[in-house]
Amino acid sequence: MTMNGVLPDENYAICPNGYRIHYIDKGDGPVIVFLHGSGPGASGHSNFKQNYQFIAEQGYRCIVPDLIGFGFSDKPDDVDHPLSFFVECVKQTLDLAGVSECIVVGNSLGGAVAIGLALEHPKLVKKLVLLAPGGMSQTEEYFTMPGMQKMFEVYGSGDDITPEIMKELFSFGLMYDPKYATDQLVAERFQIMGLMNGHVMITMQIPYLAERLSELSCPVLAFWGANERMMPDSGIMALKNNCSNLELIILSECGHWVMVEHEALFNSECLKFFAA
Repeated sequence: MTMNGVLPDENYAICPNGYRIHYIDKGDGPVIVFLHGSGPGASGHSNFKQNYQFIAEQGYRCIVPDLIGFGFSDKPDDVDHPLSFFVECVKQTLDLAGVSECIVVGNSLGGAVAIGLALEHPKLVKKLVLLAPGGMSQTEEYFTMPGMQKMFEVYGSGDDITPEIMKELFSFGLMYDPKYATDQLVAERFQIMGLMNGHVMITMQIPYLAERLSELSCPVLAFWGANERMMPDSGIMALKNNCSNLELIILSECGHWVMVEHEALFNSECLKFFAA
């Protein structure tokens, strides 16, 4: 594994649309794609380091992209970032990686991108794992959430963002137990924050996807933390009422990052779902 600072720096897809997408490619077997959430300093490895490495060891090929605007991927400041742009970049990356079918795991923004990818390319996506996915509530509902308010407050700090401010955001907004806001996590996110231009957050456009969930033809495993501070609880009902082939797991003592706070349970439930 080649490291760049505190993060792996591995493969780059030069997409037909002209953008360069960084991704980790680990293991052999059926393909599992991990799509991370948004926020300051986000990257695929930082979101899923406790999951993809373990799952690769169980006989799967794990592909972990940095979404456009995040991680070591390109960060254009002259285009908007609608859901279709994220989906296009992921699809072109998977094409270049030789992936014709896969299971997609998506958290938050990555969950919305996973749903968009499955709707646009149903033959590619065989199953979905969604962790508090975006697009399940109306836009105005998100602005009422304390974690989301805290994130926009941090972004408003501009160049004054410090590791301490980021650690406070992660402790409050992303997790139930602040012990998971480790110094390693802050170092990973702070390194990427130094590369980000903020344009992706300003121009991100995620539509209300709940009404389109009924179009999904693949099985869905969804996770939701009972102590969620980022995503409105209406998202739980959106999944329940609109997914026809759904297994939904709600966890107490858990915030936005199920895969971090309940690592062992998440990994084992995913493996069962992959093999079913």
